[in-house]
Amino acid sequence: MSDTHHSYDQVRLHSFGDMLREQARSRPQHIALVEQDTRYTYAQLHHRINRLTHSLQQRGVTSGSRLLWLGQNSHRVLELLGAAARLGAIVCPANWRMTAAETVRTLNDFDPSIVFWQESEVGDIAREARTAARPGNAAWIQHDGSGEHSYEALISAGADEDDEARVNPDLPLLAIYTAAFDGAPMAALLSHTTLMLQGLMNTQSQLIAETSSYLVSGPMFHVGVMMGTLATILAGGRCVFVSRPDAQTLLQVIAAERVTHAFLVQPTVEQMRRLNQESRYDISSLFATPDMSDWRMPMVMPAGAPLVAKLGGYGQTEIGGLSVLLWLGGSGAGRPAPFIQVKILDEDGNETAPDTPGEIAVRGALVMNGYLGQAKENARRTRDGWHRTNDLGLRKADGSIVFVGPKTTMIKSGLENIYPAEVESCLRSHPAVADVCVIGVPDPTWSQNVKAVVVARPGAEVNADALIEHCRERIASYKKPKMVTFVDALPRNSAGGIDRAGVDAAHGGGNYPRVA
Repeated sequence: MSDTHHSYDQVRLHSFGDMLREQARSRPQHIALVEQDTRYTYAQLHHRINRLTHSLQQRGVTSGSRLLWLGQNSHRVLELLGAAARLGAIVCPANWRMTAAETVRTLNDFDPSIVFWQESEVGDIAREARTAARPGNAAWIQHDGSGEHSYEALISAGADEDDEARVNPDLPLLAIYTAAFDGAPMAALLSHTTLMLQGLMNTQSQLIAETSSYLVSGPMFHVGVMMGTLATILAGGRCVFVSRPDAQTLLQVIAAERVTHAFLVQPTVEQMRRLNQESRYDISSLFATPDMSDWRMPMVMPAGAPLVAKLGGYGQTEIGGLSVLLWLGGSGAGRPAPFIQVKILDEDGNETAPDTPGEIAVRGALVMNGYLGQAKENARRTRDGWHRTNDLGLRKADGSIVFVGPKTTMIKSGLENIYPAEVESCLRSHPAVADVCVIGVPDPTWSQNVKAVVVARPGAEVNADALIEHCRERIASYKKPKMVTFVDALPRNSAGGIDRAGVDAAHGGGNYPRVA
């Protein structure tokens, strides 16, 4: 390879860190991040990332190192992504609602070099998990504290210099733990390129521009929230952070910051409506009416946005979020983004005929780098040279993609995806449970609630409250059953497995997520 060729290999590299560098040059005075009284321009963000990068280097962070965020929403997550991007490291914003046991599992699985933790609301769980986790060499930095081991002290200790090191944009930058298909969540690794291309798609889908003000009100461990956040940074807009979605705080922030985009789930919107019945807060920058009657989905955006005009699509964390979109044409879920290919495959890896269901398979620049530390699962998912999504779909004669449903049954409760296998695994760990089937039952507010149909061991004394509490202590509270029914036996299919359709029919199951 000639020197000139090698030189252009380096010149062509463009990472997430390079994108932020250019924003500091192109929009130095534009506000990038807002959180309560804190406001940073893109130039100030650049200087903070300089310092953070050098401090992380001094602590041994290098390419492939992993940084875990155990806290709620904060502008500091964006700073960490910027610094990690320069070093080739990986950032995981974990679910701050995890139990101590779930946090221990995440610590052991992710094996971070540094843990950034939060005292407010979740400090007790973080400390309990730190004590119980496998011994390691991770440093613990408190992001909402002060003193030697605080985040701001870490920033202050670094030099405000940028060596403009070149980083391969195909390296993973963001890790997001997906819902548990088989009983335990796995960390999907998303590259710089994936994040930037998906961000570009979101700027178009949601009409995000440098004049946009995005309210980071949903959890940043959710791909939909993170992609909206990154799209805003990509466009040169401002991200306004709230630690968690408190209805009154959201109304105040929307009015004060003239928010144009947000992520708001229906129960929160209902609370906001009640508080704003007298139009105390001017939310006209985000909603057409004070009662928010134009709310249609958690991703709130201008009425003229393509995603509002043609609401529909398909996606998952492993392909960067929504990657098949109705506004791109067709019907059903629509057509794929120009950065991926989609096939509908049968179990043998053959493409199915039009209108014939099979597994949705994807390849291209939006597909993840794989699950962290899951070589066997990665090999299974890519056995045909495509990423098998574990979701069923079909392709219509006009080329449109239709999402049929998960291969593994999923329960949708509000914003959250809940996989029965994880809840069943938790319930089976109770000594009184002989067998169990977890189903979703319709709920007018949350779409579905979790219901456990349990076979108790002979002679065991157990009630519904005990099993619900058992789950509450071991998995995130939103995953626990809201109701428990005891039966003598569960119906079985011809293969000996639990007949989930039979359990649904007998116990009120239904309203599982589908897109026609």
